[in-house]
Amino acid sequence: MKGIEKLMRKFEPSHDGKWHKLHPVWDGFYTILFTPGETTKKGSHIRDAIDLKRTMALVVIALVPCLLFGIYNTGHWHYVATGEIAPKGEYLEMFGDKVIYGLIQVLPIVVVSYAVGLAVEFAFCVKNQHAIQEGYLVSGMLIPLIVPADTPLWMIAVAVIFAVVLGKEVFGGTGMNIVNIALTARAFLFFGYPTMMSGDKVWMSGISGVETLPEGVTGATALGEAASFTFPKSEWVYEGGVKAFEANWTLWDSFIGMIPGSVGETSVIACLIGAALLLFTGIASWRIMISFVIGGLFVGWLSNLGAVNPYMELDPLLHLCLGGFAFGAVFMITDPVTASQTNTGKYIYGFLAGGLGITIRVFNGAYPEGIMMAILFMNIMAPTIDHYVVNANIKRRMKRLKTA
Repeated sequence: MKGIEKLMRKFEPSHDGKWHKLHPVWDGFYTILFTPGETTKKGSHIRDAIDLKRTMALVVIALVPCLLFGIYNTGHWHYVATGEIAPKGEYLEMFGDKVIYGLIQVLPIVVVSYAVGLAVEFAFCVKNQHAIQEGYLVSGMLIPLIVPADTPLWMIAVAVIFAVVLGKEVFGGTGMNIVNIALTARAFLFFGYPTMMSGDKVWMSGISGVETLPEGVTGATALGEAASFTFPKSEWVYEGGVKAFEANWTLWDSFIGMIPGSVGETSVIACLIGAALLLFTGIASWRIMISFVIGGLFVGWLSNLGAVNPYMELDPLLHLCLGGFAFGAVFMITDPVTASQTNTGKYIYGFLAGGLGITIRVFNGAYPEGIMMAILFMNIMAPTIDHYVVNANIKRRMKRLKTA
């Protein structure tokens, strides 16, 4: 390692040399491998032995189970769509082929996400002459995990540029954005290219080239099947709907993630592994995670009590295991930059986000997901929540002061 450090030091751009403007780029790569040699002499407070880059690296490690399962699941549903294997029970059949196909589809998305996003970051740090900001290390992995595997690479590139520039850099960079960067990219793709982000033909890779799907395979996500119904003469006709969902999927299928969907969102088990690491290291807030789940369960339970459409009859536990709920609870809603900062605010923030996500699901048949929109909306509301929490604390303390 000393040899590598010596080599990197040899190529360090001097502050008064020809390539001095590229020093932030060199510094970004150097600090990935080595602890910075500079120390603060005064005006500093020792808080932790870990820096932002190491924190972001831990989050990326927590995302690895979702990535690995997503690679396998992409290959699995491709071969289901082509009729080469059955939808269920053949999880280990053609395992190697599934993984290879998944790697071919998913890794280019990861590469493009990081290459384009970091290029934009480098361009801004060179222009503004500030150090590399490590926030995109996580966003660069999140974006490939929340899109369909067949999303064109040029769309990924455009969405990344939009999210980094308009979602973060215009507000001042890492730590200054008001909405989650990865969800900003996903929202851009959803509204800019809806046919590539919704419907029944985008969730199984390679399905566009298949003329006839195997019997019992629709291409829709489990949520899409549960939400498909019509209302003739005030009677529910299950053209799909909850009955079709119950015929095709079980809670266990949803829990392990053997269902069609975005690359890394389907497996609750993979999300729980990531959650364990984030909670053990103290990076993510357990208050937000728990309140998000409670909010989703509460609204799901209320929906069961007053169902006005068949989708509202879905078991609340299934809501937690379907779509992006688990992934959102672990990796999205807990973003420390865009979430509430006060402890009380975290409970309110998480509960409202989880409840709003399920509300959007059950009342909007055309958009059966809902978690992305709920989190983005609550990102914007987080400062307001903290404002009222702080003001309530001030009033309570002033009242105690007057009575003392």
